[in-house]
Amino acid sequence: MKLSYLKKIRIVVSLIFFISVTALFLDFGNWLSPRFTNYFTYLQFIPSLIKFIRITGIAAAGFIFIVFLALLFGRIYCSSICPLGTLQDIFSFIHRKIVKKKYFKHRKASSRIHYAFLILAVIFLLSGSLFAVNLLDPYSNFGRITVQLFKPLLLVLNNLLAFTLDKLNIYSIYPVEIKGINFIGLTLPFLFLVIVFWMSFSSGRLFCNTVCPVGALLGLLSRFSLYELKIDKEKCISCNLCERACKSECIDKKGKYLDFSRCVSCYNCIAVCPTNGVGYFYGLKKNELSGGDNVDLKKRNFILSCMGLMLLPVTSIFAQIKIAPKNPSKLPIVKKNPVTPPGSISIEHFTANCTACNLCISACPVQVLQPSFLDYGILGIMQPKMDYQTSFCNFECIICSQVCPSGAILPIEPGKKKITQLGKVTFVKENCIVYTEKTDCGACSEHCPTKAVSMVPYHEGNEIIASLRMPQVQNEYCIGCGACEYACPVKPYKAIYVEGNPVHQIAKKKEEKKIKEKINYKEDFPF
Repeated sequence: MKLSYLKKIRIVVSLIFFISVTALFLDFGNWLSPRFTNYFTYLQFIPSLIKFIRITGIAAAGFIFIVFLALLFGRIYCSSICPLGTLQDIFSFIHRKIVKKKYFKHRKASSRIHYAFLILAVIFLLSGSLFAVNLLDPYSNFGRITVQLFKPLLLVLNNLLAFTLDKLNIYSIYPVEIKGINFIGLTLPFLFLVIVFWMSFSSGRLFCNTVCPVGALLGLLSRFSLYELKIDKEKCISCNLCERACKSECIDKKGKYLDFSRCVSCYNCIAVCPTNGVGYFYGLKKNELSGGDNVDLKKRNFILSCMGLMLLPVTSIFAQIKIAPKNPSKLPIVKKNPVTPPGSISIEHFTANCTACNLCISACPVQVLQPSFLDYGILGIMQPKMDYQTSFCNFECIICSQVCPSGAILPIEPGKKKITQLGKVTFVKENCIVYTEKTDCGACSEHCPTKAVSMVPYHEGNEIIASLRMPQVQNEYCIGCGACEYACPVKPYKAIYVEGNPVHQIAKKKEEKKIKEKINYKEDFPF
């Protein structure tokens, strides 16, 4: 039976996932609902696996479906669902258009290197760190590339278009402020993009079969697939078309053998074969077709029966501040703990589950979430942090908790978010403009949504200066949103800043004082 239609289906599915996931990362206007986001992140292998390990439940079990597909038909995830895989295909397609006679050729398997990367990721995961996983996960790397490299370019184009249309009195597109771009945030994704670009140009899916730990794991499972792509030696005429078309470089024309553990199910071989000599065959008939090694059926049955173990849980914007200080602040600020997003529970929970895919960074409407460098230590590089130099956490917003695919940020209700204390505010009097320049300010108190910062009469020794008021902090009411820190006009060191809580706490709710006013109803106009 001719199966060339499989390639067309694969292209359509992969484009749907690629365009949708790309749209999620580039959505700077929050047009896409969290439900739409969850549809396409549910099947991303690493985030789903991490979320399942921590939470356990069908809502976090998308990776099980990927495992099931691999045990049936091989690495379908690599060909159709993984956005980085499709990006590599796009690079290879461009290369073939530039170099007309570009063909793939059989390459020996780099199994030791590939499994070494997988073992490294597993060791870090079992030790409670996602460092290796974050560096190698294809979905998370695609997210960082899209958010840190492509999204700023999109925002620049949007702002240029908005400026142009504004001249024509068309206001359907509005400009967006670009915040938080830093050297570290750009360098690592750029280097990774260059590596993937070079590998794709030279050898198709070389990254998938040499570096990617997801590819290594699914490749192992593919060895036990119920149905496998194989070459029918009786129909094969040694035309070499399948080997030239194989982007995984896993087809050996001399031995008429297809290494299914490296096959990413692109179906190029099926599409170009003139004799229908390549197709899906029942896995147990391996020796009759492709000339592979003998299959240990006991080993196969043992591994398939043990797949159930994977179901077990594993432990392991403000008005512009018009106050401009005359002199720079002098007392340096040293923060002990970074601030993690609402819903992340604690620094330990967040760093143990975050794959640094940057989806929350992209979804954050005020851009307060930014990639970190060494804030969580070397093992937490690129994991998001609340950057109050860049922006502040909107009092009403819970978007990051709705889009996180790995469970690092758990869903949180708006009411609970408003009393969740991410950190506590610290006031540095020596940096405050009221103290240094004897000038009224009050920006921190003005913008505090919980009134944890209030203004009190300024004391200089035993003397009260009636014309000046100084900030006073009541940490029991602070939720660590960073509004005060962001609003503080002094530079380079803020006079007020948020110190992150290692474990999120609950803040008290400040009671509003009701003003009782006596009204003389005998008057004609009491108001």
